[in-house]
Amino acid sequence: MQNSLNLEGVEQMPLREYTEKAYLDYSMYVIMDRALPQIGDGLKPVQRRIIYAMSELGLSAGQKPKKSARTVGDVIGKYHPHGDSACYEAMVLMAQDFSFRYPIIDGQGNWGSTDDPKSFAAMRYTESRLTLYAKSMLVELGHGTVDWSPNFDGTLSEPVVFPARLPNLILNGTTGIAVGLSTDVPPHNLREVARALIHLIDNPKATVAALMQYIKGPDYPTGGELVTAREDIKEIYKTGSGTLRLRAVYKIENGDIIITSLPHQVSGSKVLEQIAAQMRNKKLPQVEDLRDESDHEDPTRLVISPRSHRVDKDELMSHLFSTTSLERTCRVNMNIIGLDGRPQAFGLVSLLTEWLKFRKDTVKRRLAHRLQIVIDRLQILDGLLVAYLNIDEVIAIIRKEDQPKPVLMQRFKLSDVQSEAILNLRLRNLARLEEMKIRAEQDELEEERATLEISLKSAARLKTLIKNEILEDAEAYGDDRRTIIVAREASQALDETQLVANEPVTVILSQRGFVRAAKGHDVDALALSYKSGDDFLAAAQGRSNQLAMFIDSTGRIYSVMAHTLPSARGQGEPLSSRFKPPDGAEFCGTMIGDSEDKYLLASDAGYGFIAALGDLVTRNKAGKAVLRVTGGGRAVVPSRVLAESECLIAAVSSIGRLLLFEMDELPELAKGKGNKLINIPGKKYQSGEEQLVATAVVPEDGNLQVYCGTRMMTIKWDDSDPYYGERALRGSLLPKGWRKVDRLVGVTS
Repeated sequence: MQNSLNLEGVEQMPLREYTEKAYLDYSMYVIMDRALPQIGDGLKPVQRRIIYAMSELGLSAGQKPKKSARTVGDVIGKYHPHGDSACYEAMVLMAQDFSFRYPIIDGQGNWGSTDDPKSFAAMRYTESRLTLYAKSMLVELGHGTVDWSPNFDGTLSEPVVFPARLPNLILNGTTGIAVGLSTDVPPHNLREVARALIHLIDNPKATVAALMQYIKGPDYPTGGELVTAREDIKEIYKTGSGTLRLRAVYKIENGDIIITSLPHQVSGSKVLEQIAAQMRNKKLPQVEDLRDESDHEDPTRLVISPRSHRVDKDELMSHLFSTTSLERTCRVNMNIIGLDGRPQAFGLVSLLTEWLKFRKDTVKRRLAHRLQIVIDRLQILDGLLVAYLNIDEVIAIIRKEDQPKPVLMQRFKLSDVQSEAILNLRLRNLARLEEMKIRAEQDELEEERATLEISLKSAARLKTLIKNEILEDAEAYGDDRRTIIVAREASQALDETQLVANEPVTVILSQRGFVRAAKGHDVDALALSYKSGDDFLAAAQGRSNQLAMFIDSTGRIYSVMAHTLPSARGQGEPLSSRFKPPDGAEFCGTMIGDSEDKYLLASDAGYGFIAALGDLVTRNKAGKAVLRVTGGGRAVVPSRVLAESECLIAAVSSIGRLLLFEMDELPELAKGKGNKLINIPGKKYQSGEEQLVATAVVPEDGNLQVYCGTRMMTIKWDDSDPYYGERALRGSLLPKGWRKVDRLVGVTS
């Protein structure tokens, strides 16, 4: 017999509806009961439960602290049925003076540090109690000021919100990530906020600009500099969202840079690691040493020692702000649960206005609660006075009657409460002196009653009371601003050329395209060892912080920082591993220098031009087309221009024809084919035809060195020299035995 599934009494719904409802329910739970704070006390549920549990344990500021495990146990056992570690972390956060602007918990033991906020000891080791500041949230709790709700199992009650006397939300700030919502409220200075609240009470239509006369900007617990422009801060306060830029504060002391405070949630050890990493990578030659001299007297004291007194310290710090956590951005996103129980985005004015509504309602409830207590007490005193005036008759009724309460109520027209108070009197309170105390208490309470009734009816007196209480608390718990607000220019990272050592180097290129960099300029490149089948091709002298450039046979230029090239102790590395030249291209020469330095670029067809290195720079691995080489030709080794003027250009062909002409006859171009240097007749690039093989730039008071293999000949010239002429001439033949030229070098005499 087959069993059938009985679905009687089981609710059924489509899976789509069920999952949507379940997700929305979960989302609202996370938003309302976990991640977002309530505007009244600025606390999340777990924080509120921790503080309430501590108050119930008697852990006020003046009491002896107890083990944190005791508090956590009460919290998760009575009010917050979640994990103990999460609860303890929330507790730790409220005790860290570098996390909360005004800590709510006074912790004893290891509660973490700015370098590692999560390095706190286990809860079985630490002890805690509430701070004085916590009193501002708890002092009115038992005065009928807030609603109460049952705890998770219905056996206890807990406050829905604390009757905070100060806007804790904007004072301590908060962060939280919900479902589809997040909140980031920055902390502020209590004294500034108090003055702004007073102004807002007196001027309910105050603008953001008016409040910013008192609240200059956020005030973070670790200090630092807030370098966001005032207009940007104003816009954030208007919309409730944006980003703030925080920087470390530094001073110069005996030539060293001393960092005295860091941006919020930045670790000093992490900053030192970031700077040290740049030093290891040889990207920060300006810094010689780093030290962490932080101690109890100076919680933050990071020392940066520049390499010399010539280092521009402000420029160096600007670079570090740009490349390390010494400057960071803090997000502002003021999503808060309002008084209507709904999450919404608040600006500065709306947030303070909403809190003042909460505070006004709290104060009115407190006054009404006190008024009711006074009225009830006066009623009891009236009954007690009747008893004292008729003491003998009252005693007689109590002695004779089995149920004296209704008799007393009927005889003296007393209420149930009054009769109960009379029956609870002790015999020693029946003295004549007690009547005088009752009348004195009646007079005092009648005066208080009148004051309370006037305060509840008068909006002006209610405002004055709220203002006085805010000023009183600001005096009790307020302190000076820690975060300096100052307008600064955006930080700027140093150029790569400024971040490497400025040392003389010689870049050496081999015939097979292997490159290396030797320290110094007195390097004999020909004497270096080369791979089998390879030999010297070209060399260029410059500095390690300059760009080294290379030209291939197709006229394309490639560039790389000289300090990144391999050392000359080895045989170098192939340029093809760094760049992507066209198929079949070979590297033909190298250049190095500042952007204004100039080189002569030429092709073997006999054409060339002068080019400034600044026009040749490229970071493209495929290079930059600069020299136009026609047909199957190739570029020749570039020659450095030694001076702006008064130089000669030397060009020699493959058959030994040499021509010297004035450099002024050549144009300066950024790219192109150039002008004819020496006349090479016949069809181009046929096997065995004449080609340009080398060029040189020669100072007019210098000499030309002609190299043929290992031999060298020096040509001293004057205006009558047979090799001197105008550009594009054929030139004159070199002596026999010197016509197979490998290279030309111009030198000063």
